[in-house]
Amino acid sequence: MEISQIVSVVVFVVVMAFIMSEKLHRSLAAIAGAALVMLIGILPFDAAIEHVDMNTLGVLFGMMLFVAVVKQSGLFEFLAIKCARVAKGNPWLIMVLFVLLTAVLSAFLDNVTTVLLIGPMTVTVCRLLEVNPFPYFMVEILSSNIGGTATLIGDPPNIMIGSAAGYSFADFIMVDAPIAVVILALSIGLFYIMYGKKMHVDDEKRQRIMELNEYDQVKSMRLLKQSVVVMVFVVIGFMAHGALHVESSVIALTAAGVLLLISGESIERALYEVEWTTLTFFAGLFIIVGAMAETGVIEMLANALISATGGDVFVTMLVLLVGSAVISSFLDNIPFVATMIPILLTMESTGMDVTPLWWAVSLGACLGGNGTLIGASANVVLSDIARKNGHEITFMQFLKTGFPVMLFTIAVAGVYLVLRFPPM
Repeated sequence: MEISQIVSVVVFVVVMAFIMSEKLHRSLAAIAGAALVMLIGILPFDAAIEHVDMNTLGVLFGMMLFVAVVKQSGLFEFLAIKCARVAKGNPWLIMVLFVLLTAVLSAFLDNVTTVLLIGPMTVTVCRLLEVNPFPYFMVEILSSNIGGTATLIGDPPNIMIGSAAGYSFADFIMVDAPIAVVILALSIGLFYIMYGKKMHVDDEKRQRIMELNEYDQVKSMRLLKQSVVVMVFVVIGFMAHGALHVESSVIALTAAGVLLLISGESIERALYEVEWTTLTFFAGLFIIVGAMAETGVIEMLANALISATGGDVFVTMLVLLVGSAVISSFLDNIPFVATMIPILLTMESTGMDVTPLWWAVSLGACLGGNGTLIGASANVVLSDIARKNGHEITFMQFLKTGFPVMLFTIAVAGVYLVLRFPPM
């Protein structure tokens, strides 16, 4: 290896080490790494900018801005209380409805935003029922990552894959959504075995739930109606953006702009709610991975993967599914997918059919996020909400539940991929 290749790999490994150890904030680690590869000349500024996926950043920014306005209406709190009342205070049925609500919202919004909104409402309902919220937090984390697997915008890895491979919202609905629905249904069965059988509350506590009025949670009915209407057009826009030849980022940014215009909500307040640390983390990481691509490290990794699997697409698909899941369990799936994208693009340039490989990475990275507490951003966010409310979720507690569930879902996904992309 040349000096530039060694340096680019060292920078990447050191940045990943800081991220995993949490010695530095992941955004700071990514920015520092990106600055370093540009300062020492491995990747000039002009070339670095070319490696930043502006479509991915645009989708994230647009949806963060959009949700920042929507949540001012009280829509998410309304839905949570509505679920609890529909379940008539039954703790198991409430869990099932929260799981479904979390999964559906995570499919059409980013899962970090979803758990930020669902978490506080879970605390409220559990306090009224006087039940331990830990099981609820666990299943919401797991269902958030499962739901996020289903669509282009549900989880950041899918946004990145869709942008790189040119897949549309409809493509993800056709390939990832069916198995995500099956996995969610099977997971609810697992949740019943793990938690549902033990859930019992008396009639007095149930009555507390029934006395709540979901409409009291609505802060602005006008904004709520506007939000729902725009959200419908957002979903339609994402589904049709391929046919319209409009990037998904344009749809997201347009939705945010339109809702801000018609609602009259404060742009300053909405911008304050945007997770800038997440966006800067992405930008820095794209540049670090870009340095490895420029120096030829990515091409070497691609060739090594082809050699290890004999260039067999079917074998490579299964290796990537399992490998993506395990690695994404212990390393946030965002940097993993950022590394895999140029590898798959390089493999494609050799004439290899990488279509099954994209979907293997998508399913593996998204579902693999359920393996450990640090596997996905949503896990960390909701565990932080739990800790602030006196119910800390430790790494080992999460591992005992999350890792077996993750292995189960990956096994189901593996069967699905074999049936969907059988060996030639």
